[in-house]
Amino acid sequence: MMAAKIMIRALSFTALTALPLAGATSVAMVSSTVVAQAAVVTSLVVRGNQRVGNQTIADFVGYRSGANFTPSVVDDAVKALFRTGLFSDASVRVSGGTLIVEVSEFGIVNQVLFQGNRRLKDDRLAQVVRLSPRERFEQNTLDEDVIAIEEAYSRTGRADVVVTANVVDLGENRVNVIFNVEEGGRTRIAQINFLGNNAFSDRRLQGVLSIKRSNLLSWISRNDVFDDQRLAADMEQLRRFYFNRGYADFRVISSEGGVDPDSGAIVINIEVDEGEKYTFGAIEVDSTVPGFDQAALTSTIRTRSGNVYSAEQVEDTLIAMSERLASNGFPFAEVTPVGNRNFETRAIDVTYVVDQGQRAFIERIEITGNTQTRDYVIRREFDVAEGDAFNQFLVRRAQRRLEALDFFERVQISTRQGSSPDRVVIVVNAVDKPTGEIGGAVGYATGSSTAAAGINFEASVVQRNFQGRGQRLALSGGGGVDTRTYNLSFTEPYFLGYRMSARFDVFQRRNELDDQDYNVVTTGGSVSFGLPLNDNLTATAGYSYVQEDYSLQSDGQVCEDGVVESDCAPEAVAEQFGDPRVKSSVNYGLTYNTIDNRSDPRNGVFVRLNQEIAGLGGDARFIQTTADASYYKTLSEEAELVGLVRVGAGNVTGLGSDGVSELDNFKLGPNRIRGFSFNGIGPVSEETLDQIGGTTYFNATAEMQFPLPALPRDLGFKGALFADAATLFGKAPGTEIVEGTDDINWRASAGVSLIWQSPFAPLRLDYAFPLMKEETDNEQRFSFSVSSAF
Repeated sequence: MMAAKIMIRALSFTALTALPLAGATSVAMVSSTVVAQAAVVTSLVVRGNQRVGNQTIADFVGYRSGANFTPSVVDDAVKALFRTGLFSDASVRVSGGTLIVEVSEFGIVNQVLFQGNRRLKDDRLAQVVRLSPRERFEQNTLDEDVIAIEEAYSRTGRADVVVTANVVDLGENRVNVIFNVEEGGRTRIAQINFLGNNAFSDRRLQGVLSIKRSNLLSWISRNDVFDDQRLAADMEQLRRFYFNRGYADFRVISSEGGVDPDSGAIVINIEVDEGEKYTFGAIEVDSTVPGFDQAALTSTIRTRSGNVYSAEQVEDTLIAMSERLASNGFPFAEVTPVGNRNFETRAIDVTYVVDQGQRAFIERIEITGNTQTRDYVIRREFDVAEGDAFNQFLVRRAQRRLEALDFFERVQISTRQGSSPDRVVIVVNAVDKPTGEIGGAVGYATGSSTAAAGINFEASVVQRNFQGRGQRLALSGGGGVDTRTYNLSFTEPYFLGYRMSARFDVFQRRNELDDQDYNVVTTGGSVSFGLPLNDNLTATAGYSYVQEDYSLQSDGQVCEDGVVESDCAPEAVAEQFGDPRVKSSVNYGLTYNTIDNRSDPRNGVFVRLNQEIAGLGGDARFIQTTADASYYKTLSEEAELVGLVRVGAGNVTGLGSDGVSELDNFKLGPNRIRGFSFNGIGPVSEETLDQIGGTTYFNATAEMQFPLPALPRDLGFKGALFADAATLFGKAPGTEIVEGTDDINWRASAGVSLIWQSPFAPLRLDYAFPLMKEETDNEQRFSFSVSSAF
């Protein structure tokens, strides 16, 4: 029924458009045949004009006293009047020696008003319609605007909206246009059904689509809005899903959404033909480009014999080969994959044929659909520009980059011939979507370096596409038991016009550590830069300045003459009372990332190496090195089982004779090993009997994630079983610790998790049971976190 409604609107619009055009054509035909013979005119009479002067109209029709107006001249005069765009109707005739011109001017829009709209505000609808103040009024445009408003509401899930338009005549050829909107209710998506799928369950395929069934949280996520174009984009995503998992013959037979007459909800039915599953067979390169070493392309091949067939790996190979050819002076060389299916072995032999292609240049890049994002933000994702050699694979990579920005509902790139056969016009249609986010969370924190255990809250305002420039601006604040945090962050992804990101942060944290009777206020800022070395590898560098102010609590123990009493602040902290500690440091590192989905990873590797050197002024003197690696692997597509292995290590070494300060030690917690509290393991001070952290740590995690069958997949819940292990050791010179607590004693735990990809932020609840521990350790079996996977 949705498709039928759109068809009816289209037919109505066509009819409304055709009637005025037919009327104008009839007037022109009648007017041009009024005079049967030539006549000499000596005077001019103009009727019906209000704003356009008589002399201007005389110039339009070519009037001159004594001129001979034949029927063809009269016909040309009528056409000239219509070509001005100033008149809705016009006629020209000769009566005796007088040329009579009668016109009807287009009205001028005084105001465009909207009534009854609550979900879409006036400024949003003003961007949708074409009529605007001080522009001419046309009935055709008014009819188009009514349809445009209805379609805008349909994209928000209100397909039953009714829009009517009233035109109020203000006199003097001025009008007000009023759009009356009856929004109606949101149309729910009750079911998404698949037919013909055997390799993957309905639940798994529903996870591929951006359109979701309506649920309790749909009013927040807005992912249950049905739209024909959105459904078409989802079908393309479904094809990619199958093509990248061996099903090279997959096709969508039909996809449609209809309204259930009983419930009034939308039911989407998708019929597919999966075909057979293939692996890669023989992989070869066949080059006919003279002067180019064919063996030089071998290293660019991303496909391997015996692996499951993947269209994405073929495409990556084409892009890599095209870049290698262009860098070696062959910008017009074309790489074409030729596949040969072996139906008995279910393998596809792939030959990459390299030919000297037709010379074609990019004439221009046209950008449409973007109402917020600036054109240059889209253009900079292309590795080609006007005048460069056209390469369809580099254009395809630009589309993938634009989709990864997550600024657009959909991105479509097409081409057409330019002004000559060797010129190509690239047309980019990128439809913006909302990128502002207001979030909040309330939970139970289990203790960390910046927060005490207890109830905490956080609120944030984030704009991922600030003013359409592709910049990210985030402001957040939070608090809890004895803690307050404030953060402001700004990221420019193309600093100084280069493909290099720059991030600026300022923050303040206030903590009252009741268990150790002191307070600390940490204030600082940082600037960091990221330079992508390729699509997966990024180099980072930055500088940070942090000031820590320590003070005794009024009701705490008194530390006199630097002597630390029982239950008082550690000696390293007591030495800083009344003397703020400054840390000035630089950091640099490398990040390698092939994760397929950052919010819900299933396959890929994430490796991060980082080193921080403190000592550029300030009080801290150390060099800190950390390494983390995560590997995700889908264990079963059908059962949606995902395996995770994570390892990490770190070391901090003091610079100078004093060695590393206790304040710069590593302190492990649930983020490294669950089942233990923050700073709950490691060396223990002999004086305070508190953990003081360590200079070296190792940690490892093995985890298996799985869906929760009792809950709808669209709610975003899944479970996990995990096992953690970690050790923390090493102490500052001269530190007195409890015997044995500085040994390499491994701790281990196992447990279960509940993971929720909520509309606000990824949430995770863990319950861990310690399996290996020391007597001095502090347990914490339950932990709650609000964070991403990396």
